[in-house]
Amino acid sequence: MTVKATFGAGCFWEVEAAFRKIEGVVSTSVGYSGGTSENPTYKDVCTGQTGHAEVVEVEYDPSRVSYEELLEVFWENHDPTSLNRQGLDVSTQYCSAIFFHTPEQEAAARASKERAQGGFKKPIVTEIKPASEFYRAEEYH
Repeated sequence: MTVKATFGAGCFWEVEAAFRKIEGVVSTSVGYSGGTSENPTYKDVCTGQTGHAEVVEVEYDPSRVSYEELLEVFWENHDPTSLNRQGLDVSTQYCSAIFFHTPEQEAAARASKERAQGGFKKPIVTEIKPASEFYRAEEYH
């Protein structure tokens, strides 16, 4: 049995690469989530008008890797104190966000955020919200 986890941590390519290295991760997909329009394109998302974040959807085997371990990878691979910015990428699509699929994921994400705050001087701005429709990104992006 596999389970889904969805994370927004800036440009999805770098984040996807980090998750792909984790034993127990079965597959990863990059795309957009959290917005209001259906089937957004990269061009649409870049306008900032759709409300979507660039995300990585991770399918994992919980008998081989825990959600908590995935959360650690999430915190380690971006700056969760930067609002809508990661490095040179600046826009609402580059927000820090955890999209939970179950109440257990929500509780784990909130507890993890509290623990992670101790490692940062600035407040963590990561949003924790229910997973919504995931739209796979175009191959060209």
